[in-house]
Amino acid sequence: MIRIAVAGFQHETNTFADEKADFEAFSMSKDWPALCSGHEMFEATAGFHLPVTGAINRLLREDDVEIVPLCWAFAVPCGVVTRDAFERIATLMLDMLFACGTVDAVYLDLHGAMVTEHYDDAEGELLRRTRMLTGSNTPIVASLDYHANVTEQMVEFSDYLDVYRSYPHTDMGETGSRTVEILLTLLRNETRYHKEFYKTDFLIPLNLGCTTIEPCKSLLGLDLNSVRESLEPNGHISFAAGFSLSDIHEAGPAIISYSSDKNMARNALNEFRLALHNAESSFNEVGESAEVVVEKAIEISRHIQQPVVIADTQDNPGAGGCGDTTGLLKALIALEAEGAVIGFISDEQAARNAHAVGIGSVFTGDIGGKKFKGDSPVKGTFKVLALGNGELVGTGPMWCGARMQLGPCALLEYKGVKIAISSKTVQTGDGAMFRHLGVEPENTNIIALKSSVHFRADFERFAGAILIALAPGPVVVDPRKLVYQKLRVGMRVGPGIPSIDINH
Repeated sequence: MIRIAVAGFQHETNTFADEKADFEAFSMSKDWPALCSGHEMFEATAGFHLPVTGAINRLLREDDVEIVPLCWAFAVPCGVVTRDAFERIATLMLDMLFACGTVDAVYLDLHGAMVTEHYDDAEGELLRRTRMLTGSNTPIVASLDYHANVTEQMVEFSDYLDVYRSYPHTDMGETGSRTVEILLTLLRNETRYHKEFYKTDFLIPLNLGCTTIEPCKSLLGLDLNSVRESLEPNGHISFAAGFSLSDIHEAGPAIISYSSDKNMARNALNEFRLALHNAESSFNEVGESAEVVVEKAIEISRHIQQPVVIADTQDNPGAGGCGDTTGLLKALIALEAEGAVIGFISDEQAARNAHAVGIGSVFTGDIGGKKFKGDSPVKGTFKVLALGNGELVGTGPMWCGARMQLGPCALLEYKGVKIAISSKTVQTGDGAMFRHLGVEPENTNIIALKSSVHFRADFERFAGAILIALAPGPVVVDPRKLVYQKLRVGMRVGPGIPSIDINH
């Protein structure tokens, strides 16, 4: 019987955001499950569209495989993970791995852009500790988020790393399944791959990593697929766009190529490396001020029947946003965008106020604007249109099956604009969140979302137009506007921009 240990520990860290991820952040249910361990992992993650679920489902098809569940944890992206949270969860995972006895392999569901108070390369450290515990003869593989900042240490202490191939991340479960499929091949063939690894010398803005628009639509489509076909079945290649909001030495895009033939691995990497550098000039960030975008949305909505979707990208909780900034909301109100809907704004007190007065009633108070420096709440008298308990199941391609627990929610109206409120901070990426409050997204004229790209998985199919608003927020989408302290010498923060000169 083949014994394979399975665990996961995910966080995407925006080092420019203030709020830290403490242990409670990993212990709380939201759009993904709370911290779970042992056999409770099976029930806690079942039905979710996650890499660990894809991995478990694939391994369950093997009669000669025993799955050894360790633990799985996720926290909504924000600032750095506390030392306490990282050490408690890493210790739990490794203590369980030690206690379970000899295993034949380890599969880890990681993000790849976790930064803690004491480690800039948290996943590299976790993989190092895992390797020290298992020894060099036990294969260790991991699936990574498309926004992983892949490091030398991560590559060194793993035998294989596989990365999501789509952004929005509609292939998370598939990536987990694919990763353990390759692990099984390595085990049964009693072989290891040669590795080739390359980091670019430029950053990719968050929005432009999207694989449904150019340049990544072609880059990860025709370009990467043709390279992949030249390698398989004897090798594999992955591309990670990196996470430019993590100010660490090894931030940025990476290519990892594996093959039983070292020359094939190197040639494949070099071929895609050329395609990637040829595309650099296309990575110019897009977006306009909230006021300009709302004016455009109002005008466009007069001439089309489909909804105009506005991405409030710089307050995307999926990249470290606090989910409560009010810049876009204020623009919708000021420009009298009647009938427009915005969500989900994270404000537990406003949700409680709405539940206290009930549907059809009003309350005087404020909404949002409490977490981001320089922001301010919207104050007024709000009408309660709908209430919800925040318990719903995602239906879109990315959150399909996710049993969300968002806390008390409410749909409010202020000066003709509808405002969806949640108690917990979560990215607005699934239409089921609005339907939970009686709003059908396809029937709105303007719908504004706290998201950068993931919303496209569910909303792009019916959107008449998609606009990117640059209202102030913690998720600064243009790397040229950030002040980096730790990037390696020679890195460029934008196309045509000279390499930055940081005093190391």
